[in-house]
Amino acid sequence: MSMEADIQTLLSALCPRARVDFFDVLPAMPYVTWQIIGGKSLRFPDNSAADKRNTRVQINVYSATRKESLSLIRQIEEAMCASPAFTATPDAEPMTDFDADMKVYEAMQDFSIFAAR
Repeated sequence: MSMEADIQTLLSALCPRARVDFFDVLPAMPYVTWQIIGGKSLRFPDNSAADKRNTRVQINVYSATRKESLSLIRQIEEAMCASPAFTATPDAEPMTDFDADMKVYEAMQDFSIFAAR
């Protein structure tokens, strides 16, 4: 599988409402989105590609309560770091937010992932 498929499988196991980028119609809470937000290009001095790639991924959890969003993002952190499919390291602790218009709590966390190219 690709890194993207591995991430989707991992997130869907923890929250069946997980999708890359966004939902066309917002699902019931909690739900999870994720996106690739860059990474370090791994090249050798001759400019050939390494057999691994480093990708930064942001994972976002949306929930009706702050407690639930933090609980789920922490479960995701543990699963990401334990995954045998890739090597993931959190860039920092989760950040939280509240959208007053949508009445939704968010917890988000960025990961640095090394995976097969």
